[in-house]
Amino acid sequence: MEDKLYNFRIQPAERLSSVQEYYFSVKLKEVARMNAEGKDIISLAIGSPDMPPSPQTIETLCEEARHADAHGYQPTTGIPELRRAMADFYKRWYDVDLDPACEIQPLIGSKEGILHVTLALANPGDRVLVPNPGYPTYTSLSKILGQRITYYDLLPENGWQPDFKALEEMDLTGVKILWTNYPNMPTGANARRETYEKLVDFALRHNLVIVNDNPYSFILNHERLSILQVPGAKRCCIEFNSMSKSHNMPGWRVGMLATNAEFVKWILKVKSNIDSGTFRPMQLAAAAAYRNDAQWHEEANIHVYAERRALAEEIMHTLGCTFDPTQVGMFLWGRIPESCDNVEQLTEKILHEARVFITPGFIFGSNGNRYIRISLCAKKEKIAEALERIRKVF
Repeated sequence: MEDKLYNFRIQPAERLSSVQEYYFSVKLKEVARMNAEGKDIISLAIGSPDMPPSPQTIETLCEEARHADAHGYQPTTGIPELRRAMADFYKRWYDVDLDPACEIQPLIGSKEGILHVTLALANPGDRVLVPNPGYPTYTSLSKILGQRITYYDLLPENGWQPDFKALEEMDLTGVKILWTNYPNMPTGANARRETYEKLVDFALRHNLVIVNDNPYSFILNHERLSILQVPGAKRCCIEFNSMSKSHNMPGWRVGMLATNAEFVKWILKVKSNIDSGTFRPMQLAAAAAYRNDAQWHEEANIHVYAERRALAEEIMHTLGCTFDPTQVGMFLWGRIPESCDNVEQLTEKILHEARVFITPGFIFGSNGNRYIRISLCAKKEKIAEALERIRKVF
């Protein structure tokens, strides 16, 4: 059939003009090309745990998947076994009481939760408060959905905690959501009870919702805090808690949010029109993972990462970077030396000359412009090799 010429033109939605392709999506393509050329890049950039989940998690998945009746659609609310396991997890580790019937919503990872919460709580044109530095998805999804973004500063002189005096002095007209993330990514600042208490008080007085993203409380950290421990927090707070980091399950896409029953109903109204529940054997396996004992968490989330962290600190020293040794989580955040003109110049030199991929801090906001972030999600031997490569160049 002969081709015919038509004046056929389609333009993308205007909302796409407000965002770029995710930094790691772009950069990993470049790294893949370099690897295809035989350059053998060591990636210390992504926070994707390289260790497996607990044995009982995998065994449960395999066993349940063999059942003939396990493969149908599942409720968006999640199966009761998973919801009970999530409630038990919060009681056991955070001493927070949650009603599994109405105060929990399973998620396909926290990233999905950011979308659903924003759709449920904020109209186009409403304002959201986003930390600088902070997880880029808080900004990009708000732009896609039409919210107006106001950044609030996290600074080293405040221990990367919010400056509540500065927040009080802001014009808060039209603000619906304040995004927060403790233990913090990218800075590694730990959660503080005082910060959570001030956030709850701030939300109640200013009639806005705090959303605390809490996936890192088990990584190199023995003090496990939740914003929901604060009296009155359920009224005005939503907390995400992902299994990706704490249970070595990033590809499983299992997480949860916890809040009051009314917020859960609003979020479910959005989520139920977008997706269904995840694979039943996966939900049952996740329930098994929530029952991991303290010894498993100690080995996976403390001992292994501590060995890797010591090597990452040596990389920082080799590059002339300074860092706070009290950081927690699966990254190390360091300030580049004054002799460096800019952070991207440094990370590109590391990538192309030392063949090591490290994250430049500018992707997390302007307050990250003089910082780099090293991921601990690589085998100790690989991090040691990265250190030797960097020593040869620097």
